[in-house]
Amino acid sequence: MPADNDLVAAAKKGDKEAFGQLYAAIYTDLYKFAYYTLKNEEDAQDAVSDAVMDAYAGISGLKSEEAFKAWMFRILSAKCKRKLKEYAVHGHHAPLEDAYELAVEGREGSLELKSALDSLSDEEKMIVSMNVFGGYDSSEISSIMKLNRNTVRSKQSRALSKLKKFLTGGKAGGK
Repeated sequence: MPADNDLVAAAKKGDKEAFGQLYAAIYTDLYKFAYYTLKNEEDAQDAVSDAVMDAYAGISGLKSEEAFKAWMFRILSAKCKRKLKEYAVHGHHAPLEDAYELAVEGREGSLELKSALDSLSDEEKMIVSMNVFGGYDSSEISSIMKLNRNTVRSKQSRALSKLKKFLTGGKAGGK
């Protein structure tokens, strides 16, 4: 759902209430994306919070009102990437318990789906989650992740093939 252009325009002029309404409209998608990417509730909340603070501080520089949601996801994506690098530098990963719970809650085969998702690289997970949770197409994802649109399509196609293969009994391949 595109952001209301009047609310974005008001937020760009410093209207805190307008920014709050914009944020409230996409909070769930932002949180699901961060949680799915980081696999840790606290880190996801922190990433969303940091992204929102950065967005609030920089909204006056947003060039296109229509780009608000994509812009928010771009900021959040950068926060998540930074956190994933931090995990790697410190030699640990986010706790895996309850990982993907939001994505698979109440569905049969949720353990299989979690395992299938774990078979994807971090970049593939990010692309799939932006499509699933954010509703973005390959063109929007390419803009957010600063990748070529065809590269995004290829990576998404390969990721979905891996998931399908994994869930139908074949091997999905390594990360």
